[in-house]
Amino acid sequence: MEILRAENVSYSYQTKYQKVDAVRGVSCSFEKGGFYAIVGESGSGKSTFLSLLAGLDVPSEGTIYVQGQALHTMDRDRYRLNQASVVYQSFHLFPLLTAQENVMLPMEFKKMKKKDAAKRAKELLERVGLEERICRQFPKMMSGGEQQRVAIARAVAAGGEIILADEPTGNLDTENEKNIVALLKELAHEDGYTVIVITHNQNVARETDHVFKMTDGRMEQVR
Repeated sequence: MEILRAENVSYSYQTKYQKVDAVRGVSCSFEKGGFYAIVGESGSGKSTFLSLLAGLDVPSEGTIYVQGQALHTMDRDRYRLNQASVVYQSFHLFPLLTAQENVMLPMEFKKMKKKDAAKRAKELLERVGLEERICRQFPKMMSGGEQQRVAIARAVAAGGEIILADEPTGNLDTENEKNIVALLKELAHEDGYTVIVITHNQNVARETDHVFKMTDGRMEQVR
């Protein structure tokens, strides 16, 4: 079942000196339960395209559809809260909150009772392979791999169907990279999430179901 579709999407912006065509006429689709990679060199437009899928920017031309509805007509903040979560290379955890409190945040935004959110957060941290002791730790007390697992648990806590990951293994060693990729694959194949990963790492891309390559803002499917 198709979850996301980009139809002839372009995005341009103006710098002080020139107009930049970051995304040029991209069309592609993503299905439920699929694990996707978007690869390309720095400056190819892949992170810009991910920001369009996340509703952080609106295409200059073309349309992104979410289950058939044009994204630009939706409340995009609510879309990110309820349907699509973004996982970043630098984790973006709140430093003054524990792992459990970080994961509780999206549930509390949805007015879930604190007791219920705390229980669900603990379950999700266990689901992503973290020991109970991590629940009470602050980000600075965790390894990079542990922080990224917390970030993924927080994305799942939002309760949506789409996980958009921007270089999620970029700050990790080889072992943690493999573990995070395995977790994302499991979320796609076993839990039915649509997982889209931006990466320059061919080892990560090889583990996905489908690979798109971006070059100078244009996209082609290579697998």
